[in-house]
Amino acid sequence: MYMKHAPSGDLVEVLDIRALIDPMKTMVAGRFHAGEELQDPANFVKSELTFPSGEAPPRCWVDPHYR
Repeated sequence: MYMKHAPSGDLVEVLDIRALIDPMKTMVAGRFHAGEELQDPANFVKSELTFPSGEAPPRCWVDPHYR
């Protein structure tokens, strides 16, 4: 799944979908999808990720107190 890194505007290939949808996790493993070569994996703060359209992820993915 691809998300957009809001500070840089680059696409991030999310490597751990379960961490992305788990509201208890604040970081998610992924790698930038920019340039010609495959980038090294890195950890990204979930609050800095949006959908490629610019829409924020569902609140149930980021707020552990959401009901």
